[in-house]
Amino acid sequence: MDLHFEELLNKVTDFIKSEARTETIVGEAFELGEFKCVPVIKVGMGFGSGGGEGVEGKARKGEGAGAGAGIGIQPIGFLVTKGDEISFLEAGKTHGLAAAFEKVPDLIDKIVSERNKKGEEVVA
Repeated sequence: MDLHFEELLNKVTDFIKSEARTETIVGEAFELGEFKCVPVIKVGMGFGSGGGEGVEGKARKGEGAGAGAGIGIQPIGFLVTKGDEISFLEAGKTHGLAAAFEKVPDLIDKIVSERNKKGEEVVA
């Protein structure tokens, strides 16, 4: 019985290299006013296998094997930079990516607040 584990792992590794990237899952980095936002993802995977063979009574013989794999990819938030400052905005476990976009108005309020402190004109 030959399960080719090495071949399976190579295929999974190739898939992760080509598909399990932030750009594929949630998009590329973008700018929002003075802020640069970089999406962040979490990738998890698991593998399992088993096999066996047996002999029962008068020349009965059997073999069996199985294997399985699973992968999960989840957006978890954004790294947000402004100048030398870096923050992480969590996407939230219950709302996913939508929760990060709900924080966009807070980012805009921060921009307006900072400009008001500096005495800069804010164009609405």
